[in-house]
Amino acid sequence: MSAVRGPTTSRNAVALDRNELGALLIAAGLGPPLEHALISLLALNGQRVSEATGADIDHLGVERGHRTLTITRKGGKVVTIPLAPRTAQAIDLAIAERREGPGFLAADGRRVDRHHAGRIVRKVARRAGIGKAVTPRTLRHAFITAALDAGVPLRDVQEAASHADPRTTMRYDRARGSLDRNATYIAAAHVAGATR
Repeated sequence: MSAVRGPTTSRNAVALDRNELGALLIAAGLGPPLEHALISLLALNGQRVSEATGADIDHLGVERGHRTLTITRKGGKVVTIPLAPRTAQAIDLAIAERREGPGFLAADGRRVDRHHAGRIVRKVARRAGIGKAVTPRTLRHAFITAALDAGVPLRDVQEAASHADPRTTMRYDRARGSLDRNATYIAAAHVAGATR
């Protein structure tokens, strides 16, 4: 009988707290539009670096009042995601007047690849005064953790992160042990509303 492996995540991954993530976004906003757009997409939308760098301008759209981006997920699944307002604005500035081609262009006119994206993330992290080894994956982790810390339901975070297994998403829930977030309080408040 073969052993079944659970989901994998990098247990020794560098983590950013809310303040560090905020500092990173501020530093990105003070840099060139490309840096701001890329950092925003990775940190506020939790995209994998391949999803972000693979995006084209014609993948941008509007759906039911939301700015959207159609991306190809891990495994080839194509999905349309809403963009955080800050991300949408940053992308608009980065693409400027261009109407086609890659969403993220390097100074030499080529598509930004994952290696170039990693250099951008490290440069912005240094500019933000963050001494940790920050990578695009760090920003994805920070997005997932921030969403869970903010109280976004696990299922919604799992979907946003495109995790097949909820146990993968649960590994990011640093506040899981917090008594303040215990379901008892939420359920009691909900039921109390019906007893008045």
